[in-house]
Amino acid sequence: MPSIKDFYLTCETTNEDGSYSEGDTIVGTVNFKLTTNVSINTLTVKAKGDAKTKWTEDIGDYLMTVTSKKRYFKVKDYLIGVTLKGVHTFEFRLKLPEGSMPSSFKGENGKIVYMLEAKISKSWWWPSKVKREINFISKTFQHCTANIDRFKNAVQCSDLILTGETLSVVAKICNSSSKHTSPKFKLEQNTVYRSKYHTKNSLIILFKEVGETISPNSERTVSCQLKIPDDAISTIHNCEIISVEYYIKVLNNFLLGNVLDEGLKRDL
Repeated sequence: MPSIKDFYLTCETTNEDGSYSEGDTIVGTVNFKLTTNVSINTLTVKAKGDAKTKWTEDIGDYLMTVTSKKRYFKVKDYLIGVTLKGVHTFEFRLKLPEGSMPSSFKGENGKIVYMLEAKISKSWWWPSKVKREINFISKTFQHCTANIDRFKNAVQCSDLILTGETLSVVAKICNSSSKHTSPKFKLEQNTVYRSKYHTKNSLIILFKEVGETISPNSERTVSCQLKIPDDAISTIHNCEIISVEYYIKVLNNFLLGNVLDEGLKRDL
Protein backbone atom coordinates (compact mmCIF):
# COMPACT_ATOMS: atom_id res chain seq x y z
CA MET A 1 0.00 0.00 0.00
CA PRO A 2 1.52 3.38 -0.96
CA SER A 3 2.30 5.72 1.91
CA ILE A 4 1.45 8.82 -0.18
CA LYS A 5 -2.01 9.29 -1.73
CA ASP A 6 -4.00 12.10 -3.35
CA PHE A 7 -0.84 13.94 -4.41
CA TYR A 8 -1.75 16.98 -6.56
CA LEU A 9 -1.09 20.67 -7.29
CA THR A 10 -3.47 23.62 -7.38
CA CYS A 11 -2.79 27.05 -8.89
CA GLU A 12 -4.39 30.47 -8.66
CA THR A 13 -4.29 33.03 -11.45
CA THR A 14 -5.74 36.49 -11.93
CA ASN A 15 -6.10 36.01 -15.71
CA GLU A 16 -9.49 34.85 -16.97
CA ASP A 17 -7.94 32.25 -19.27
CA GLY A 18 -5.76 30.83 -16.49
CA SER A 19 -2.53 31.84 -18.23
CA TYR A 20 0.73 33.28 -16.93
CA SER A 21 3.21 35.75 -18.43
CA GLU A 22 6.66 37.18 -17.75
CA GLY A 23 7.02 38.52 -14.22
CA ASP A 24 3.87 36.84 -12.89
CA THR A 25 3.86 34.94 -9.60
CA ILE A 26 2.46 31.41 -9.49
CA VAL A 27 0.55 31.01 -6.23
CA GLY A 28 -0.75 27.59 -5.32
CA THR A 29 -0.71 24.61 -2.98
CA VAL A 30 0.87 21.17 -2.83
CA ASN A 31 -1.61 18.65 -1.44
CA PHE A 32 -1.17 15.03 -0.37
CA LYS A 33 -2.19 12.46 2.21
CA LEU A 34 0.16 10.29 4.26
CA THR A 35 -1.36 6.94 5.15
CA THR A 36 1.32 6.32 7.78
CA ASN A 37 4.10 8.19 9.55
CA VAL A 38 6.82 8.71 6.93
CA SER A 39 10.26 10.29 7.09
CA ILE A 40 10.32 12.90 4.31
CA ASN A 41 13.70 14.38 3.46
CA THR A 42 12.54 17.22 1.21
CA LEU A 43 9.35 18.61 -0.29
CA THR A 44 10.06 20.84 -3.27
CA VAL A 45 8.07 22.62 -5.96
CA LYS A 46 9.58 24.07 -9.13
CA ALA A 47 8.54 25.77 -12.36
CA LYS A 48 10.52 25.58 -15.59
CA GLY A 49 10.21 26.56 -19.22
CA ASP A 50 11.80 24.62 -22.09
CA ALA A 51 11.72 24.65 -25.88
CA LYS A 52 12.60 21.50 -27.82
CA THR A 53 12.76 20.52 -31.49
CA LYS A 54 13.18 17.07 -33.03
CA TRP A 55 12.85 15.63 -36.54
CA THR A 56 14.60 13.19 -38.90
CA GLU A 57 16.37 13.87 -42.19
CA ASP A 58 17.52 11.56 -44.98
CA ILE A 59 21.33 11.62 -45.22
CA GLY A 60 22.33 9.24 -47.98
CA ASP A 61 21.52 5.71 -46.85
CA TYR A 62 20.57 6.52 -43.27
CA LEU A 63 18.28 8.72 -41.21
CA MET A 64 19.70 11.43 -39.00
CA THR A 65 17.80 12.66 -35.94
CA VAL A 66 18.06 16.42 -35.46
CA THR A 67 17.39 17.83 -32.00
CA SER A 68 17.75 21.09 -30.13
CA LYS A 69 16.80 22.37 -26.68
CA LYS A 70 16.55 25.76 -25.01
CA ARG A 71 16.02 26.26 -21.26
CA TYR A 72 14.35 29.59 -20.41
CA PHE A 73 14.20 29.37 -16.65
CA LYS A 74 13.88 27.14 -13.61
CA VAL A 75 12.73 28.45 -10.23
CA LYS A 76 12.47 26.25 -7.16
CA ASP A 77 11.09 26.46 -3.63
CA TYR A 78 11.79 24.18 -0.66
CA LEU A 79 8.81 23.51 1.58
CA ILE A 80 8.77 22.17 5.14
CA GLY A 81 8.91 18.39 5.43
CA VAL A 82 6.38 16.38 7.46
CA THR A 83 6.31 12.94 9.05
CA LEU A 84 2.86 12.51 10.58
CA LYS A 85 0.12 10.70 8.71
CA GLY A 86 -2.92 12.63 7.58
CA VAL A 87 -3.86 15.25 4.97
CA HIS A 88 -1.29 17.99 4.34
CA THR A 89 -1.45 21.24 2.35
CA PHE A 90 1.51 23.53 1.71
CA GLU A 91 1.31 26.92 0.03
CA PHE A 92 3.99 28.11 -2.39
CA ARG A 93 4.85 31.21 -4.42
CA LEU A 94 7.10 31.05 -7.48
CA LYS A 95 7.91 34.28 -9.33
CA LEU A 96 8.53 33.89 -13.05
CA PRO A 97 11.49 35.86 -14.40
CA GLU A 98 11.13 39.10 -16.32
CA GLY A 99 12.29 39.37 -19.91
CA SER A 100 10.89 38.12 -23.19
CA MET A 101 9.93 34.43 -23.32
CA PRO A 102 7.86 32.64 -26.00
CA SER A 103 4.27 31.50 -25.56
CA SER A 104 3.34 27.86 -25.00
CA PHE A 105 3.40 25.88 -28.23
CA LYS A 106 3.05 22.29 -29.45
CA GLY A 107 3.78 21.33 -33.05
CA GLU A 108 4.68 18.33 -35.14
CA ASN A 109 8.43 18.78 -34.71
CA GLY A 110 8.78 20.82 -31.55
CA LYS A 111 7.19 22.28 -28.46
CA ILE A 112 7.52 25.08 -25.91
CA VAL A 113 6.32 23.81 -22.53
CA TYR A 114 6.06 25.46 -19.13
CA MET A 115 5.74 22.94 -16.32
CA LEU A 116 5.05 23.01 -12.60
CA GLU A 117 6.36 20.03 -10.58
CA ALA A 118 6.21 19.00 -6.94
CA LYS A 119 8.47 16.27 -5.55
CA ILE A 120 8.55 14.40 -2.25
CA SER A 121 11.89 12.74 -1.45
CA LYS A 122 11.95 9.98 1.15
CA SER A 123 14.78 8.01 2.70
CA TRP A 124 15.57 4.73 0.95
CA TRP A 125 12.75 5.08 -1.58
CA TRP A 126 12.04 6.49 -5.02
CA PRO A 127 10.76 10.10 -4.91
CA SER A 128 7.10 10.81 -5.64
CA LYS A 129 6.36 13.44 -8.30
CA VAL A 130 3.34 15.26 -9.65
CA LYS A 131 3.38 17.59 -12.66
CA ARG A 132 1.03 20.20 -14.04
CA GLU A 133 1.47 22.07 -17.31
CA ILE A 134 0.82 25.80 -17.19
CA ASN A 135 -0.39 27.94 -20.08
CA PHE A 136 2.13 30.69 -20.78
CA ILE A 137 1.29 33.68 -23.01
CA SER A 138 4.13 36.04 -23.83
CA LYS A 139 3.72 39.79 -23.43
CA THR A 140 5.99 40.33 -26.42
CA PHE A 141 4.37 41.30 -29.72
CA GLN A 142 6.18 42.42 -32.83
CA HIS A 143 4.01 44.42 -35.20
CA CYS A 144 4.56 44.88 -38.89
CA THR A 145 3.30 47.24 -41.56
CA ALA A 146 -0.23 46.43 -42.66
CA ASN A 147 -0.36 47.89 -46.17
CA ILE A 148 0.93 46.43 -49.43
CA ASP A 149 0.89 48.24 -52.76
CA ARG A 150 2.49 46.16 -55.50
CA PHE A 151 1.39 45.37 -59.03
CA LYS A 152 -1.61 47.68 -58.54
CA ASN A 153 -2.94 45.44 -55.74
CA ALA A 154 -3.64 46.35 -52.13
CA VAL A 155 -4.45 44.40 -49.01
CA GLN A 156 -5.60 46.12 -45.84
CA CYS A 157 -6.21 44.82 -42.32
CA SER A 158 -5.84 45.84 -38.67
CA ASP A 159 -2.51 45.91 -36.81
CA LEU A 160 -3.22 43.01 -34.47
CA ILE A 161 -5.45 40.00 -35.07
CA LEU A 162 -7.09 38.02 -32.27
CA THR A 163 -8.12 34.38 -32.32
CA GLY A 164 -11.80 33.94 -33.14
CA GLU A 165 -11.92 37.34 -34.82
CA THR A 166 -13.41 37.81 -38.29
CA LEU A 167 -11.12 39.91 -40.43
CA SER A 168 -12.29 41.88 -43.46
CA VAL A 169 -9.64 41.57 -46.18
CA VAL A 170 -9.97 43.99 -49.11
CA ALA A 171 -7.96 43.73 -52.34
CA LYS A 172 -8.00 46.12 -55.28
CA ILE A 173 -7.04 44.13 -58.39
CA CYS A 174 -6.37 45.28 -61.94
CA ASN A 175 -6.86 42.42 -64.40
CA SER A 176 -4.94 43.52 -67.50
CA SER A 177 -5.25 40.11 -69.15
CA SER A 178 -7.79 38.94 -71.73
CA LYS A 179 -9.16 36.24 -69.44
CA HIS A 180 -11.45 36.13 -66.45
CA THR A 181 -9.72 35.66 -63.12
CA SER A 182 -10.88 34.82 -59.61
CA PRO A 183 -8.71 35.86 -56.65
CA LYS A 184 -7.97 33.32 -53.95
CA PHE A 185 -7.73 34.40 -50.31
CA LYS A 186 -5.58 32.39 -47.90
CA LEU A 187 -4.45 32.48 -44.30
CA GLU A 188 -1.25 30.49 -43.82
CA GLN A 189 0.62 29.50 -40.68
CA ASN A 190 4.35 29.04 -41.25
CA THR A 191 6.33 27.30 -38.50
CA VAL A 192 10.12 27.02 -38.64
CA TYR A 193 11.98 24.54 -36.43
CA ARG A 194 15.71 25.08 -35.97
CA SER A 195 18.78 23.33 -34.66
CA LYS A 196 22.40 24.42 -34.84
CA TYR A 197 22.90 23.53 -38.51
CA HIS A 198 19.45 22.53 -39.78
CA THR A 199 15.97 24.00 -40.25
CA LYS A 200 12.58 22.47 -41.04
CA ASN A 201 9.51 24.33 -42.31
CA SER A 202 5.88 23.42 -41.74
CA LEU A 203 3.15 25.25 -43.68
CA ILE A 204 -0.53 24.93 -42.74
CA ILE A 205 -3.41 26.59 -44.61
CA LEU A 206 -5.92 27.69 -41.97
CA PHE A 207 -8.39 29.37 -44.32
CA LYS A 208 -8.98 29.65 -48.07
CA GLU A 209 -11.77 31.07 -50.21
CA VAL A 210 -12.26 31.98 -53.87
CA GLY A 211 -13.41 35.55 -54.47
CA GLU A 212 -15.65 37.10 -57.11
CA THR A 213 -14.70 36.82 -60.78
CA ILE A 214 -12.94 39.81 -62.37
CA SER A 215 -13.60 40.45 -66.06
CA PRO A 216 -10.77 40.87 -68.59
CA ASN A 217 -9.15 44.31 -68.83
CA SER A 218 -10.96 45.65 -65.79
CA GLU A 219 -10.29 46.76 -62.25
CA ARG A 220 -12.29 45.66 -59.24
CA THR A 221 -12.21 45.77 -55.46
CA VAL A 222 -12.93 42.38 -53.91
CA SER A 223 -13.28 41.44 -50.26
CA CYS A 224 -13.33 38.38 -48.04
CA GLN A 225 -14.49 37.74 -44.47
CA LEU A 226 -11.59 35.75 -43.04
CA LYS A 227 -12.31 33.89 -39.80
CA ILE A 228 -9.32 33.34 -37.51
CA PRO A 229 -9.60 29.87 -35.90
CA ASP A 230 -10.35 29.89 -32.19
CA ASP A 231 -7.48 27.48 -31.52
CA ALA A 232 -4.85 29.39 -33.53
CA ILE A 233 -1.66 29.82 -31.52
CA SER A 234 0.10 33.13 -30.94
CA THR A 235 2.77 34.46 -33.26
CA ILE A 236 6.22 33.47 -31.96
CA HIS A 237 9.22 35.69 -32.77
CA ASN A 238 11.19 35.41 -29.53
CA CYS A 239 12.29 31.76 -29.53
CA GLU A 240 15.69 30.81 -30.95
CA ILE A 241 14.64 27.36 -32.19
CA ILE A 242 10.91 27.76 -33.04
CA SER A 243 9.15 30.59 -34.88
CA VAL A 244 5.50 30.91 -35.92
CA GLU A 245 4.26 33.49 -38.42
CA TYR A 246 0.98 34.12 -40.22
CA TYR A 247 0.48 35.36 -43.76
CA ILE A 248 -2.65 36.66 -45.44
CA LYS A 249 -2.33 36.05 -49.17
CA VAL A 250 -4.30 37.02 -52.24
CA LEU A 251 -3.41 34.99 -55.34
CA ASN A 252 -4.52 35.56 -58.93
CA ASN A 253 -4.00 33.44 -62.05
CA PHE A 254 -3.10 35.52 -65.07
CA LEU A 255 -1.92 34.75 -68.58
CA LEU A 256 0.27 31.67 -69.07
CA GLY A 257 -0.54 30.54 -65.56
CA ASN A 258 1.52 33.20 -63.85
CA VAL A 259 0.68 33.61 -60.17
CA LEU A 260 0.68 36.90 -58.32
CA ASP A 261 1.19 36.19 -54.62
CA GLU A 262 0.46 39.16 -52.39
CA GLY A 263 1.62 38.20 -48.89
CA LEU A 264 0.92 40.17 -45.73
CA LYS A 265 2.58 38.99 -42.53
CA ARG A 266 0.33 39.41 -39.50
CA ASP A 267 0.69 38.82 -35.77
CA LEU A 268 -1.83 36.82 -33.75
